Amino acid sequence: MMDKSLSALAVMGLPQVPDQLRPHRGATIAIVQARMGSTRLPGKVLADLAGAPMLQRQLERVSRASTLNHIVVATSVDAADDPIALLCEQLNVDCYRGDPTDVLGRFIGALDAFAERGIFNPEAVVRITADCPLTSPVVIDSVVNAFFESAGDFADCDYASNTLKPTFPDGVDVEVVRTRALREVARTSTDPHEREHVTLGIYRRPEKFVVRNFSGETDLSELRWTVDSPKDLEFVRWVYAELFEANPEFDLAEIIDLLEVNIDKSRTNADSQRNAALNGLDTGAMEHRG
Repeated sequence: MMDKSLSALAVMGLPQVPDQLRPHRGATIAIVQARMGSTRLPGKVLADLAGAPMLQRQLERVSRASTLNHIVVATSVDAADDPIALLCEQLNVDCYRGDPTDVLGRFIGALDAFAERGIFNPEAVVRITADCPLTSPVVIDSVVNAFFESAGDFADCDYASNTLKPTFPDGVDVEVVRTRALREVARTSTDPHEREHVTLGIYRRPEKFVVRNFSGETDLSELRWTVDSPKDLEFVRWVYAELFEANPEFDLAEIIDLLEVNIDKSRTNADSQRNAALNGLDTGAMEHRG
């Protein structure tokens, strides 16, 4: 049984770095990509989760990450995605609407919109998908800090994530990409897969871009915490029902403790393949089975 005194950082083997020793950070923008369309679970991003839309619950968690300067939701101009834009308006969260299929173009459009308004020019983009309501602010901060580390393996990197060789549960994914690198791919790539998967054009070219993987000491990569099916949604609803009321800011440690005494409730990659949308593609530096 896991020691209950362990923090979420210690549980995942994440470095607990004193504030004064943390690396200098450039400006960051988190872009949460969200659409109502889903093959297996249409409208999942606004499904009820502990009395609020799932996207709202996820934004609550993302907003607790201290390394993010701004958060924007990127959705499409399709009428079907109007409810997402409306929710963002109600929550006072910026929302950018762009091409339904060119997700990379949507990211660049969001960056351009901020630049045109003279708000700020972020050095890095933190990519998050809207079907991960158990995302961890602790992990977001750890990956962002690693990206900006001034020495060691992460020096001058263009891309850092915990997904190239995953050790974290599916659904706790964080990607940090240097804005200029993302703009370069957007400017030069016409590959439809790279337009759809946003960062694929970065990590499939490790000879051109410096890419790094962020790992935890404990390998929990077989756990499935993302939402892509009714069973996935049932699982995250159960987690929220067990933890949210007592502690709305529950994180990795509490979820792992909960699963240790409810092993039968756990979902794994055996229930649904991780990153199945990448099957058959050249994923470069990413280790992908499929």
